[in-house]
Amino acid sequence: MSKKKAFALRINEEMFKAIEKWAADEFRSTNGQIEWMLMQSLKNAKRQPKRKDETEKEG
Repeated sequence: MSKKKAFALRINEEMFKAIEKWAADEFRSTNGQIEWMLMQSLKNAKRQPKRKDETEKEG
């Protein structure tokens, strides 16, 4: 599993509440929901990070 980097995220209260509700609806933590949303955005932009096994094959 990859390392996780902790950092502060400042978002407005209404957005946070909407994400919390969405997370609860999907049975995820709020943090897990934000990670999922970010990964979906990266995939949509074709910028998702390579998996560790993919980078080992290239090296």
